[in-house]
Amino acid sequence: MRLLLIAMIAGLICVIAVGVILFTSGKKGLKGDGTVAVLKVQDVILDSQIYLDSLKKIKKASHIKALVVRIDSPGGAVGPSQEIYGEIKRLRAQMPVVASIGGIGASGGYYIACAAESIYANPGAITGSIGVIAQFANYGKLLEWAKVDVEIIKSGKYKDAGTPFRKMSDPDRQYIQELINNVYEQFKNTVAVERKLNPKQISQIADGRVFTGEQAKALKLIDELGTINDAISAAGNLAGIQGEPETVYYPKRKREFLDFLLSKVGLGALSDIPKQASFGLFYLADIIN
Repeated sequence: MRLLLIAMIAGLICVIAVGVILFTSGKKGLKGDGTVAVLKVQDVILDSQIYLDSLKKIKKASHIKALVVRIDSPGGAVGPSQEIYGEIKRLRAQMPVVASIGGIGASGGYYIACAAESIYANPGAITGSIGVIAQFANYGKLLEWAKVDVEIIKSGKYKDAGTPFRKMSDPDRQYIQELINNVYEQFKNTVAVERKLNPKQISQIADGRVFTGEQAKALKLIDELGTINDAISAAGNLAGIQGEPETVYYPKRKREFLDFLLSKVGLGALSDIPKQASFGLFYLADIIN
C-alpha cells in the first residue's frame, strides 16, 4: 500500500512537471522565437560613438535577428550622421533593418533612416529637410563697442574662414558654399539610391522643406504610415520570427551622478542640451526652439 502511494505521488509530480514545461514552452511560442533590437537615435546628433558601439553589440548578439532604428532627431553634424548611416547599412547585409520615425526624423535623422530597407513614420511626424546648413556669428560690432582688438595670424587666406571676429569676405563665402554644395550632393545621392528616386524627383523636394509623414509617403520618402510597434512587427516578419518578437533597446545609457542630482531638483533637461561646435556643416532641420 505504501509503495502504491509513493508511485501515485511520483506520477502526480511527473504530470505537474510535464504541464509546467508545456505551459512555459507555450508561452515562449506565443512570445516569438527571436529578438528585434531597437536602436534609439535621439536629439541633435553631434557624436556617433554611442550608436556605433551599440551597433557593434547588436551585430555580435546571435539572438538578435532584426533591427529597428527608432528616430526622434532633427539631425545634426554631417560626419556623425554619415557614420551611423554607414554602420546601419553594413548591418543590413546581416539582418533586416526597418526605420521608425516618431515625432521627428529630419535632415540627418532622415539620412540615417535611409539606411533601412523600409521606413515607417507616424502620419503627423516631421521628416525630410534634405539639405545642409552652416551658421556663423559676427562679433565685430560688439568688439568695436567694447574697444577690443583681435589679432589673427594664419598660414593661408582661408584658415580663418567663418571666424566670428571679422565680417565674412566674398571669397570666404564662396569657399564655404562649395563645401556645403558638396555634402548636399552627397545627401541627395544617398536619398536617390536608397529610395530609388531619380535626380529630378530629388531636386524638386530637396530644398530644405520638412514634410509630414503623410506627405512623405506620397513623395516616396517613406514606405508606410505606422507606429514603432508596426515597425517591430515588420522587422520580425522579415526575419522570419514566429509570433510576437522579444525586443531589446539600445543604447543602454549609463546615468551619470550629475544627471541624477539634476533630475532630483527638476533640472535634468540641462544635461541634454546639445553643445554645438563653433564651425561645422550640419544636416539639421532648423525648426527646434
